[in-house]
Amino acid sequence: MRLKNKTALITGGNSGIGLATAKLFVAEGAKVVITGRNKETLDAAAKELGHNALALVADATDIAATDAAIKKGAETFGKFDIVFANAGIAGGTPLGSTTLEAFAKVISTNLTGVFFTVQSALPHLNDNASIILNGSVISVLGIPGYSAYGAAKAGVRSMARTMASELSPRGIRVNVVAPGAVRTPIWGAAVATPEAEKAFEQRIALTTPLGRMGETHHISKTVLFLASDDAAHIQGQEIFVDGGAVASPSGAPIYRG
Repeated sequence: MRLKNKTALITGGNSGIGLATAKLFVAEGAKVVITGRNKETLDAAAKELGHNALALVADATDIAATDAAIKKGAETFGKFDIVFANAGIAGGTPLGSTTLEAFAKVISTNLTGVFFTVQSALPHLNDNASIILNGSVISVLGIPGYSAYGAAKAGVRSMARTMASELSPRGIRVNVVAPGAVRTPIWGAAVATPEAEKAFEQRIALTTPLGRMGETHHISKTVLFLASDDAAHIQGQEIFVDGGAVASPSGAPIYRG
């Protein structure tokens, strides 16, 4: 087991990529603390994960609640070896019709919340720990209507490099996993009906070189790699898990003859 005797913190661990990663971590021998906003889904996740998991209510934008949850997690399972700052929200912010409140909410959750999650975790982190931040292809793709989300995720990739510089003296690694379109609840209305979901997946498949939508296990297994000792000499890097959408967009089915 690749994470035997290790303890992990996963924010937004009650659904999607976070929950998939929590399940994988537990299966690989880790004790896992998950946080999230929704007590109902947290309780369901905790039941699924078993006795090696602790689920605590904490919104990533509530710094005091996050601080308290991390402290309680460390008191329960001991100091952390892994932090996966995964919590995030979707949110369109098109030019011409975006309120300050809507823009600030996306930045607060997807950027500010990530910084303070790491800061709160620092006193409870073992030396040589691994921190993984959840980025996105939207940080580089220029998707219309997503200025705040793109800016936040671009901030995450930059922040990871700064954090890596600051934490290298303790042997703490900081890296980014940047998913492409992945089948999770974050898409909301775009997948509200079976028909809408099918049309959405077909559109993603057409614009992805590997011709398919990503699955949560594609991301969780990459996070596992970065969290494990297999990645012991990887520092300040960003791994895109997107079926080639960023590196080779011209290979997508939509461009094939």
